[in-house]
Amino acid sequence: MTGVLVMGAGSVGCFAGGLTQLAGVPVHFVGRPRVLAALRKHGLRLTDQDGLDRHIPALQLRLHEEPPAGLKPDLVLLCVKSGATAAAATALGLTLPPGTPVVSLQNGIGNADLARATAPALRWHAGMVPFNIAELAPGHYHRGTGGALAAEGEAQDAALSAWQTALSRVGMRLDLHADLAPVQWGKLLLNLNNPVNALSGRPLRDELLQRGYRRALAALQEEALDLLEGAGRPVAQLTPLPPRRLLTVLRLPTPLFRLVAARMLRIDAKARSSMADDLAQGRTTEIDALCGEIVRLAQGLRRRAPLNARMQGLVEAWPRRRRPYSPAELLQALGLS
Repeated sequence: MTGVLVMGAGSVGCFAGGLTQLAGVPVHFVGRPRVLAALRKHGLRLTDQDGLDRHIPALQLRLHEEPPAGLKPDLVLLCVKSGATAAAATALGLTLPPGTPVVSLQNGIGNADLARATAPALRWHAGMVPFNIAELAPGHYHRGTGGALAAEGEAQDAALSAWQTALSRVGMRLDLHADLAPVQWGKLLLNLNNPVNALSGRPLRDELLQRGYRRALAALQEEALDLLEGAGRPVAQLTPLPPRRLLTVLRLPTPLFRLVAARMLRIDAKARSSMADDLAQGRTTEIDALCGEIVRLAQGLRRRAPLNARMQGLVEAWPRRRRPYSPAELLQALGLS
């Protein structure tokens, strides 16, 4: 590959883009001034739960506040928050040559479709990031959970195949799917833990070891699964257990949960959801691309999703509270106590 453009140098963009550069591919990062300032001062450090610890010096980073004019990348990674998808797609459409492939590595379901409608001359692919990435310090991004990247496409796609090969050189797997929707819905179900984790104020592993938080997550997932089944939407299995069996495991007493879910708990102490970082720093969250997506699914079926609607309301009301919820408080706020 001769070059990759990362549109949205946040946690996902810096980690995926950083791995790509470590694989020997030139990468251009477009990001917010806060992130760019940290990268210019500290460089980019990537660590993970498996022992990765690599640093890219600041002088080796190509940093931009806007997509650079005249750039003709082999591939673009769209990593902005869901609410910025249309604006980012517009900027890319005005800058890049027609037919440039773009992979949406964003949470939620509809970002690639929205981007395609906004900039139809580009070649859009849905994507999925299964693992958690936390910003531990300025310029330092840490992967705290496992899994393979996924993108909608086939091995015959030259750009995706080349990126797949590059990532394999640094130990990261990229799986290609003809239809990514089941994988996206499976990831969204898991991401329903993001607001639970954010409101708990705890690291991911600590939160999952509290039965009350797990009960809240199981209730959100069960509501979503019922709606997905009603809509005839298949859901990929992204954990060792099928989604319905996972609900039972989440509701187990904690000593049993520790035994049964040992693989799920392979999360290091540094891991937390990106939504937790957003709440801590006063940024807009992606709750509408998670719980809001379930609410819209229900509306399309002329049904309701009261638990996911309440969770969305709790996250949106956080600036007025700014105090973590205990397990009992969260269950009560969701009407589950």
